[in-house]
Amino acid sequence: MGKPKTATFGAGCFWGVEAAFRNVPGVMATEVGYAGGTTTNPRYEEVCTGRTGHAEVVRLLYDPDVVTYGDLLAHFWSIHDPTEKDRQGPDIGTNYRSVIFYHDPEQKRIAIRSKEELERSGRFKRRVVTGIVPATVFWRAEEYHQQYHEKHGGAVCQSI
Repeated sequence: MGKPKTATFGAGCFWGVEAAFRNVPGVMATEVGYAGGTTTNPRYEEVCTGRTGHAEVVRLLYDPDVVTYGDLLAHFWSIHDPTEKDRQGPDIGTNYRSVIFYHDPEQKRIAIRSKEELERSGRFKRRVVTGIVPATVFWRAEEYHQQYHEKHGGAVCQSI
């Protein structure tokens, strides 16, 4: 096993995003939370107002010998619409934005290249609006949000 690495993605409602990554071979752990904003120790109700600047995100711990960062990005692109600005389906607000938080220069390089390749592919008719920004402090969401789909039988959440 390789030294575990971290990846952080925002792609709409974090319940569905976490569920989409939990069974990817090589993903060792997932947790949902908030990142990219200015509020310290934000709570869900605050984040939903859009005034904290935080996005709902999933932080992954993965084994790079089993799954590459590029593979994780391919999965990320496949589970949401990266052309939707500040929304996914019925979920609207900056907290639902499409965003990649990179943890090192290599992740930044791979993410930029992956986004450019996606835009050139013609898969989407509109421009990809996904942000690629440095990882910030990750604030773990309340316990009832962790593995929400598993706890509640896969209920509610918009995803492609």
